[in-house]
Amino acid sequence: MTRIDTGAPESVLPTPSHTVGPFYGYALPFPGGEDIAPLGHPDTVTVHGYVYDGAGRPVPDALLEVWGADPEGRVPTADGSMRRDPASGGFLGRNGVEFTGFGRIRTDADGHWYVRTLRPGARGRGAPYLSLCVFARGLLTHLFTRVHFPDDASLLASDPLLSRLDADRRDTLVAGDEGAGTYRFDIRLQGEGETVFLEFP
Repeated sequence: MTRIDTGAPESVLPTPSHTVGPFYGYALPFPGGEDIAPLGHPDTVTVHGYVYDGAGRPVPDALLEVWGADPEGRVPTADGSMRRDPASGGFLGRNGVEFTGFGRIRTDADGHWYVRTLRPGARGRGAPYLSLCVFARGLLTHLFTRVHFPDDASLLASDPLLSRLDADRRDTLVAGDEGAGTYRFDIRLQGEGETVFLEFP
């Protein structure tokens, strides 16, 4: 009779609490997570891009969370990104009217992601931005970054964070304008052109 030590590291199967991903793709996304802007709102913008690993390969199972101010620069306080029916417990989704400022998006098989949200207004003396948090396999701690918009040139030049960065590093925080309210923002987790990530205490 062969005896197996079930407490030995080599015989214990990994669970979500032991390792990072690809669990994010199953448990955390919710229907309509990428559609933050109320339907038909005139300030809606689409931000999209790819998540790449250190070798330049797309990451097909990353999860991104996006937060943003409203067009007046106010932090939204409305609930409702993940509303549920109180009777059935089923997912109701957003109500299509209130702006919560929050979205959760997973990358597809090609590492692509997108979000439709409202163009944020400036808060204080900095340039408007979307806050972005990246969860991906191989990351023991999620990463924080920002998405700035290129047509805010004067505000970008005086932004307290951006003005402290070298030009090539600063460019990793500024989306490319593709026209018609569409912006491209690729995320490079490491290596050449690595996105600037922020550390919070």
